Amino acid sequence: MRITLRGSLRLVVLVVIAGVLPAAAWLGAQAPPRVEPATLVLHNGRIVTVDEARPEVRALAIRGETIAALGTEAEIKPYIGPATQVVDLKGALAIPGIVESHGHFQGIGQAKLGLELMPATSWDQIVAMVADAAKKAKPGEWIVGRGWHQEKWTKRPDPHVEGFPTHASLDRVSPDNPVVLTHASGHATFANAKAMALAGVTKTTPNPAGGEILRDAAGDPTGLFRETASGLLGRAERTARDTMTPAQIDAEARKVIQLAADECLKKGITSFHDAGVSFRTVDLYKQVAQAGALGVRLYVMVREGNASLAANLAKYRTIGFANNHVTLRTIKVSIDGALGPRGAWLLEPYADLPGSTGLNTTPMEAARETARLALQHHYQLAIHAIGDRANRELLNLYEAAFKGVPDTKSLRWRDEHAQHLSLSDIPRFAALGVIPAMQGVHCTSDAPYVLARLGPKRAEEGAYVWQKLMKTGAVISNGTDAPVEDVDPIESYYATVTRRLKDGSVFFGDQKMSRMEALKSYTINGAYAGFEEGLKGSLVPGKLADVTVLSKDILTVPDEEIRSARVLYTIVGGKVLYTAR
Repeated sequence: MRITLRGSLRLVVLVVIAGVLPAAAWLGAQAPPRVEPATLVLHNGRIVTVDEARPEVRALAIRGETIAALGTEAEIKPYIGPATQVVDLKGALAIPGIVESHGHFQGIGQAKLGLELMPATSWDQIVAMVADAAKKAKPGEWIVGRGWHQEKWTKRPDPHVEGFPTHASLDRVSPDNPVVLTHASGHATFANAKAMALAGVTKTTPNPAGGEILRDAAGDPTGLFRETASGLLGRAERTARDTMTPAQIDAEARKVIQLAADECLKKGITSFHDAGVSFRTVDLYKQVAQAGALGVRLYVMVREGNASLAANLAKYRTIGFANNHVTLRTIKVSIDGALGPRGAWLLEPYADLPGSTGLNTTPMEAARETARLALQHHYQLAIHAIGDRANRELLNLYEAAFKGVPDTKSLRWRDEHAQHLSLSDIPRFAALGVIPAMQGVHCTSDAPYVLARLGPKRAEEGAYVWQKLMKTGAVISNGTDAPVEDVDPIESYYATVTRRLKDGSVFFGDQKMSRMEALKSYTINGAYAGFEEGLKGSLVPGKLADVTVLSKDILTVPDEEIRSARVLYTIVGGKVLYTAR
């Protein structure tokens, strides 16, 4: 075979080309795509998206307020530019920003301005705290606090009525300063003699509708006010505030908001469903948000009388104000009280108080009118219902209101708490499209007295029955009802996946959620409960860049390690608003 020079050259060229082309192809495959740099990149961690299309990634790019891309380290590296803020997660867990689906935002801030009573393990400790505050208070100054719970004390006060103390112990340490201490649930209040005198409460004061003044054997007020009866004290306290100037009142209100926002961000919360405020408070929220000083996103429920609702609903409906920091499209109503003070409305009497079935705090006729207004003005309705009677009344009301509505599930009306249900009512939630907005931590916090209040049969059939509800198709959102409980979502997540009490026992463990079910209840389900699943609740390109980063992988660590997880970063709209020190 003869090979000419020209043929040889051609062969050499072909060989070179054959070698170059694969190299060029390889270089082209590795060449980073040209993309606009991100403003923030998270990498080197476990990023759980709560998105079925891509459940888990290693890195995430944020541009401005939204998620730009998710992927491997190599896929996200091209998004890092000279001005990109880069956060090395160092193996930490990043999840969608936590949604607190039922709490009282101002209550968190207000609790920090008064006596914080939640840690107290006895009435004697609380009396000592009041005594100390009275020594520092000006004459006539009101002493307020919140967080006490008689069922969480190590011993009963002596003397007591139904397990509650009497006001004489407070009178001794604070004879000249009115004292008002709110129960952890927010559904009862305790007052000393000075506060009752200023409120005009005497032996002959009648119980208001939906409330009760607890009395001793002689008929004298003990100091305990259930449900709407607390309003008697509130009016006297508000009168005392009349000496404050509008500027002082506004400054205090803004401080309360700031304290609440700081606490939420510290706990990894990026969105908060505020369960019941006035139109005036909505105005203040919008002012703070417009100034860029809110931080946390608020999904607000307005709580006003029907006359005020009729006059204001149309002009106040607000979606995504100030870069999605304030939304108002929900009305809040309460139709019963809480189980702790025996205010929850039950179908059958309390096991430990046979003469009582609790309290209906808002007449059902008034609630039906609120439902009519909600439908007329295209508002979501959220009704507080704890006892099984209250929950049945809620479902009956919703079912009647939905007649003639083509797609009732699109309304997403809510049941705030849904704590104790009759077995026959459980399937109705999914059938009607009603969202049970529940609180995992209430289960383990309340469990020690649930059996006493309801008895074992009712407790097993319908107390915090998460699995029973989910198996029928109901979508459960999670929260804490702060300041009833600490707003900490980690503690509530732990309660949701373990149902373990302080003594190590488990409260009907067949109803606990899986780790992923619990995570969804705190993210995408919370977003769904607020019509915001297209904006938040999962980590997907185009959604708001709200992210919570935890020091431990709460999806995989042993149960006993969940509670030690710390929030490392809280990111809202692509901005790192909290960093652990």
